[in-house]
Amino acid sequence: MDWNKLLSNKRIKKSKPLDIRNEFESDYGRIIYSPALRRMHDKTQVFPLTTDDNIHSRLTHSNEVMSLGYTFGLMLCKSKKIQKKTGKDELGLMRILPILLQNVCLIHDIGNAPFGHFGETIVSDYFKNLQKTKHPKFTELTPWQKRDFFNYDGNAQGLRVITKLQYLDNPYGLNLTFATLASYLKYPNHDEINDNVEIQLKAKGKTIKKKFIEKSKHGVFFSERAFFDMIIKETGLKNGDTILRHPLCYLMEAADSIAYLCMDMEDGFNKGVFDISYIKDCFIKNTSKVAKRVIEICNDELMNPTTKMVNVRIKLIRYFVDLAFANFEKNLDLIESGKYGIELIKDDPDKIYKILQGCSKKIFASRDINYLESTGYAVFKGLLDFYVGFLFHENPKYVKRAKSLISKSVIDAALDENLIEISERKLAKILGANKADAGIFKHNKGKLKDIKEEREKLKKDSDAFIDLKKTYSVLLDKQIREELSDEDLKQMRSLKKSIEDIINPEFEDLDDYFKFRVILDFISGMTDQFALNHYQKLSGQKII
Repeated sequence: MDWNKLLSNKRIKKSKPLDIRNEFESDYGRIIYSPALRRMHDKTQVFPLTTDDNIHSRLTHSNEVMSLGYTFGLMLCKSKKIQKKTGKDELGLMRILPILLQNVCLIHDIGNAPFGHFGETIVSDYFKNLQKTKHPKFTELTPWQKRDFFNYDGNAQGLRVITKLQYLDNPYGLNLTFATLASYLKYPNHDEINDNVEIQLKAKGKTIKKKFIEKSKHGVFFSERAFFDMIIKETGLKNGDTILRHPLCYLMEAADSIAYLCMDMEDGFNKGVFDISYIKDCFIKNTSKVAKRVIEICNDELMNPTTKMVNVRIKLIRYFVDLAFANFEKNLDLIESGKYGIELIKDDPDKIYKILQGCSKKIFASRDINYLESTGYAVFKGLLDFYVGFLFHENPKYVKRAKSLISKSVIDAALDENLIEISERKLAKILGANKADAGIFKHNKGKLKDIKEEREKLKKDSDAFIDLKKTYSVLLDKQIREELSDEDLKQMRSLKKSIEDIINPEFEDLDDYFKFRVILDFISGMTDQFALNHYQKLSGQKII
């Protein structure tokens, strides 16, 4: 791997720095002000719909992951191995690696649905059932498109959020640097996931030869395939036919796991799922230095239980940070060649990871968690039932009502990324249609009674669109290759408006894949409380 490419500060849409910050520092500003990040304040980390302010939300968790990522960045700057690979000294790396890891750690959960990871399971099962019941629109999707729903994952949704759904007036989202986007890609995979491949091979009497960590989950949707290809090419993450993880992704993953394992344990303690004696019992049989120190803390009679819990957490975080970084440095060459297929903190000879994993299992088995997740299931499935039922209804009145409830920016983002395709499809349909079909155009609306006059108008619109599309497409391509001037940007906006005036793109003009995509974009972006309130209103449980 070429670290100059891995640390690419270029963007999909070219733009110039506007102030003293470098490109990675600019990424941080774009992230910190994004609505998607703010919404994480009311998304489940462990306990859904909790009113306890001391318990972690997705945002507080991400802030803690960011803190650990920054620490890893500082450690990288001091690493002689990294200095050699990058050709930069500690000072030269200081404004690159810490901020880059801070950024990617902050956004690592930005695509997570309400109600935690259980929300992903709900989505996957829902669409598998649509396939079983032969939903007329869903069954017609391509196998790749169906995988997006069967193997729905917050990481793939997050890539869509940061590249498309933070929508202003162009289909580039936050337009982050390639290094940030590549480091975010925990699962750079849009093929079948390992578990599915294993099932398919087992049915043939075969076994899977190797489970690649990159293919543990479905990390890229069909809708982001073009951007994904650009990210991989720019950062040099393709080795033959194999697409590899960015090395910094391993440290982001470690920061995430350290934060959730240690802080979930603290949340479990604070919620009364277990006490200090339980934690002591978990470590009592382990003979490692860190386990002995944990037991010493638990036995300290001068500390109250809360102080003991905090000190245990601090000790464990320090242990895992040192373990993860030592494994990263030791195995960096294997990581770069795609031969290190394990999470950094799972490569743990002292087996401390397994102890904390056991604590997490006890938390998720608690009555409170199961009760609240069951509520989340009813809400999530109810929202899917409503929007799939209404937006694919034969009666346009149902479509109109459901469409009006969806965030305008979500629909606009889908329309923008498909504008040219929608325009071409719609014009082709209109020009070959009868008078009733031609009425889609907003400037017709039944006002033109003479069919000949109407078709002449449509022909002029078609000719105008062809000219507009040609210039608009040139500018779209140009802004990926070079920075557009203010005059170019102004012309682009003008051309886009003219196309929209002719075509009048609407939700109904999207193909079926993107209609399903819009539904999930909207629901997955909801906070827990918004989802609950929205469902209660739709189901008649709440009026206001």
